[in-house]
Amino acid sequence: MTAKKTAAKKPTGNQTAVKKTAASKSSTAAQQTTAAKPTTAVEKPAAAKKAPVRKAAPVKKATVAPKKAAAAVKGAPAAKAVAAPPKGESPTALVRRARRINRELAEVYPYAHPELDFENPFQLVVATVLSAQTTDLRVNQTTPALFAKYPTPEDLAAANPEEVEEILRPTGFFRAKTKSVIGLSKALVEQFGGEVPGKLQDLVKLPGVGRKTAFVVLGNAFGRPGITVDTHFQRLVRRWQWTAETDPDKIEAAVGALFPKSDWTDLSHHVIWHGRRICHARKPACGACPIAPLCPAYGEGETDPEKAKKLLKYEKGGFPGQRLNPPQAYLDAGGRAAPPLGAE
Repeated sequence: MTAKKTAAKKPTGNQTAVKKTAASKSSTAAQQTTAAKPTTAVEKPAAAKKAPVRKAAPVKKATVAPKKAAAAVKGAPAAKAVAAPPKGESPTALVRRARRINRELAEVYPYAHPELDFENPFQLVVATVLSAQTTDLRVNQTTPALFAKYPTPEDLAAANPEEVEEILRPTGFFRAKTKSVIGLSKALVEQFGGEVPGKLQDLVKLPGVGRKTAFVVLGNAFGRPGITVDTHFQRLVRRWQWTAETDPDKIEAAVGALFPKSDWTDLSHHVIWHGRRICHARKPACGACPIAPLCPAYGEGETDPEKAKKLLKYEKGGFPGQRLNPPQAYLDAGGRAAPPLGAE
């Protein structure tokens, strides 16, 4: 009995073969199942092609206002990145920043004044009309001969256009300018008794006189506040993100809302002077700018202090100003009078 039971438990040769075959099939099936599974990030198939590796772009280091420039403005906030807009700046914060910039510029240019030579409202309105498409310096070098020959509106209204053209030739567009100054002189004689009116609505009726010219005259000849939106003013207020407007009238309204009316005329001088001397159109002298820490556009120009100093113009660069007869305060501050025509 014992022998029989033991014999029954031992597998035959055929059974052993069957089991081996089954085990082999099971192993093969397991291998196929494993191969069918998607490859994970760790287990990449050997035959897979390597994806091209792209080098990450180098991180551009933000240009910030130098400590020296920041120290020039007392209590200035931390320097900001190049052209980084004041994110989330509220209307109140904008007003505070704009007024702070104006205060700082007032300290830099305490002697700022209109850069056209004039002795009365008539000379100022004529000089302002002539300043279109040329420099104030060129106008100042040209008007002495004009006013010597035609000192009053009556004189210029009766002038020979060809003779006036010859005097105004250095200012460019001299034919159109001759027509404008003779025309406005006739209008002054015929409509205002030979006197320059002191109201905006009257000034803009004169030939060649727009709002910009009118505000120059009102602010500087009559002491009535006005904002002069010239090319320098437009450029700077957009760089400072006071407004995104491009139309001069809309710029005037937007900027005017940031300041009390009493500040408008001096504000115009400060901004225009800064645009002519430091914050130039093509290459601003950012490294020499006293309001760099307050400017969202810092870095658009030269940031190296030594190189930036070489870009300064007029008295900031040690050169003569634009007026032949500047105010005494300007001379006392180290400014120099411009040379007359032909003496450059």
